Amino acid sequence: MLEIIIQGRGGQGAQTAGNLLASAFHAQGLHVQSFASYGGARRGTPVNSHLRVDDRPIRLRCDIERADAILCFDASLLEGRLLATADDNTLIVTNSTRSVAEFASILPGKRVIPIDALSIARQQGLGRIVNSALLGALARAIKAPTLAVLTQTLVDNAPKQHDENIAACTQGYHCAERLLLETTP
Repeated sequence: MLEIIIQGRGGQGAQTAGNLLASAFHAQGLHVQSFASYGGARRGTPVNSHLRVDDRPIRLRCDIERADAILCFDASLLEGRLLATADDNTLIVTNSTRSVAEFASILPGKRVIPIDALSIARQQGLGRIVNSALLGALARAIKAPTLAVLTQTLVDNAPKQHDENIAACTQGYHCAERLLLETTP
C-alpha cells in the first residue's frame, strides 16, 4: 500500500491536489482512500490531505503514521509532526528554491526533492497556483500515476487553463526527473 501525505496551508490547494491525485490513481484502476484534516479551517493554517493507494480494497481507517511520500506546498512546514511521519525511505517533494544539498544539511537523513513550483506556475501563466507543478513532480518521484493519466485528470477536473496546468505538470515532472538523476548514486 502506498501512503501519501500532502501538507499545505489553507488556500494553497493541498486538498485540491489530494483530490486530483486520488482521481488519477482511481483512473488507473487502483483503490484509493483520501481524507483531509484542517487546522483552524482558515486561510494560512496547516491543511493535510492523506491518501492511501493499493491494488486491493483499503480497510485501514486511521491517520498515516509512516508516509511513503510527502508532498509539501510550503517548505517551512517541514518540521515536527510532519517529519515524524517520514523515515529514511520517505520521499519528500517540496515547493522550494533551495537545493538538494541545502536540504541534506537542514534535514539530514531525509530524501528531499525541492521543486520551484512557484516559478513553474508563473512561467505557465498560473500565478501562484502550484498544484499542477507539484503533482507532476510527485508523480515522477514515486513513479505513479503516469504522466498521461495525471494530465488527463487535470483536463477532466481543472475548471479552466487546461493547457497551462498540463504544461506546469509536465515541467514539474521533468524537473523532478532531472533532480532524481542527479542525486541517484
